[in-house]
Amino acid sequence: PAPPSTLSWRRVPSSTGPVPRSRHGHRAVAIRELVIIFGGGNEGIADELHVYNTATNQWFLPAVRGDIPPGCAAHGFVCDGTRILVFGGMVEYGRYSSDLYELQASRWLWKKIKPQPPSVGSPPCPRLGHSFSLYGNKCYLFGGLANESEDSNNNIPRYLNDFYELELQHGSGVVGWSIPMTKGNLPSPRESHTAIVYCRKDLGNPKMYIFGGMCGCRLNDLWELDIETMTWSRPETKGMVPLPRSLHTANVIGNKMYVFGGWVPQTVEDEISARDGEWKCTSSFSYLNLDTTEWIGLISDCQEDKKNLLPGPRAGHCAVAVGTRLYIWSGRDGYRKAWNNQVCCKDLWYLDTEKPPAPSQVQLIRATTNSFQVKWDEVPTVEGYLLQLNANSPAPTVTGGTVQVTSNSLLKLEAKENITEPENIVTQDATKKNHLDSRGSKESNVPSLLPKTTPLRQMATVKTRERQWYDVGIFKSNSALVSQYYLLPEEKSSISNKVENADVPDYSLLKKQDLFPGTVYRFRVAAINGCGVGPFSKVSEFKTCIPGFPGAPSTVRITKSVDCIHLSWEPPVSPSGNILEYSAYLAIRTTQVHENPNQLVFMKIYCGLKTSCIVTAAQLSNAHVDYTSRPAIVFRISAKNERGYGPATQVRWLQGKVDTKCNVKCDLSAL
Repeated sequence: PAPPSTLSWRRVPSSTGPVPRSRHGHRAVAIRELVIIFGGGNEGIADELHVYNTATNQWFLPAVRGDIPPGCAAHGFVCDGTRILVFGGMVEYGRYSSDLYELQASRWLWKKIKPQPPSVGSPPCPRLGHSFSLYGNKCYLFGGLANESEDSNNNIPRYLNDFYELELQHGSGVVGWSIPMTKGNLPSPRESHTAIVYCRKDLGNPKMYIFGGMCGCRLNDLWELDIETMTWSRPETKGMVPLPRSLHTANVIGNKMYVFGGWVPQTVEDEISARDGEWKCTSSFSYLNLDTTEWIGLISDCQEDKKNLLPGPRAGHCAVAVGTRLYIWSGRDGYRKAWNNQVCCKDLWYLDTEKPPAPSQVQLIRATTNSFQVKWDEVPTVEGYLLQLNANSPAPTVTGGTVQVTSNSLLKLEAKENITEPENIVTQDATKKNHLDSRGSKESNVPSLLPKTTPLRQMATVKTRERQWYDVGIFKSNSALVSQYYLLPEEKSSISNKVENADVPDYSLLKKQDLFPGTVYRFRVAAINGCGVGPFSKVSEFKTCIPGFPGAPSTVRITKSVDCIHLSWEPPVSPSGNILEYSAYLAIRTTQVHENPNQLVFMKIYCGLKTSCIVTAAQLSNAHVDYTSRPAIVFRISAKNERGYGPATQVRWLQGKVDTKCNVKCDLSAL
């Protein structure tokens, strides 16, 4: 995780699509790269469902149907896979709800749900400002604010500390409410608190943590519920506890609970004002390490000089984690305190809390004599990718303004053929050869969100085992056409192995080197976000085509039938003469022992002039499932002309969950 000093908030520039009006009391969840926002109010309660695509910086209004709920604010809002549950909230001033709705986001279908009441006791009363938390197949409801008056205009508030469990059915629907028997003292009544669920990966039971809230005054107490034993306790914490607050947000990323904003008491010289009613919105930002229960303060309210670099003070905003990135949108700024006359923030911010993980290995789409078209799997919530290569030949350096290359470096490589013709082919690890996701690559439309001082403006080169890694460049999307790379001046050839800390020159000052025919190049890629450059992927290895030999077949397609699959492809873009035949191979299971356990054994399944073939269930039953990234069955297709076979296109046919004890034939129906 990034240290506090490296955390950098980014304000999202103007978005496309129908941007929702600013508000407070709304709620948000994330489904993959989508942030889904519902409810809230500002001059009326909003009833639209808004979706923000973090990958394209675009808002849209889905065409919802079914039992569309009325607008509500300060409601419960949780996500279970691709379904969302909404419970309670304020539907108009002084009138609260106890209705439960389900949204199937895959179809944008709303449905009103009527859970069974508890076997003992009453179902939850109408309320707002409660917490509604999901763990496993159960939602946990705690606290909130009820109106004791039957007259919505005569509000008599009652703070709650009741605790309910809602059991969900798989996929859709619910079983009903229950009131769990708990041990220990319940948290005191409150509303506008936060609740999160955390389970350590290595050990321990899942825990629910409740922090802060309002009960006549703001609170900053922390409560823990062991979900397995249903035991409440007050954990001891270390560090500086955040100020008492309500209408804040709390989100779990990794082993940390990030707390942002809310209403806090006015302070004078670090002393909390003793007088009632002196409250303000805050932009303070802290986290609780859930493994050590230590509070760490990240941003305090006294950083006015950074107000353009940080989200402003706010309460009643929404915050949602997309991967390791935290998004914050809207909320009220507190300058006007009347409910119907709020000034709400319109801005959208995000914060990367950790460096991004390593991407998948670089995959080859197409090779020519002097270029590669490559791709890799997208990494969520990144700002770009750093692609590097090194060559199998001695690395050229810049001396005296000219490029020096050894004269015999290509001759040694031309003697190596890419494919031989025996029935069984032993290759290196398939992911280090030509391979293509059968679903193809997607072009990213992510706009530039980067300031000119971002690490993406820099270039880095590292030296390992006497081979130099060179930058191909920084790419916004997860694909690249590689025909050149950047060279370092000779005096810069020993740059630090830590890319993000390297003293690197500007790309515009560097010379470029063209790729050579018949040369093996190694590739690796790293993702970059606001915390810097993440770790590099595993190394992939590709060879440019040798002049006169055919290029690799392209546009591989796989179509599944009942008892077989249909494999088809397009001829090479550069056939270099007449194509005499194609060969297709399937990676198979083998009991042979190889020096490299990652080596794959390929069996020829087709040879002929057609650009398609049938792969039978019997052949597939012997297929090897490659787990180097996502589970996949590996095919390889090459073309032959008068000079021989050219490079192969390798395609990874992505599988679902594969039972390694069962052959592939039995999994076909589930794909």
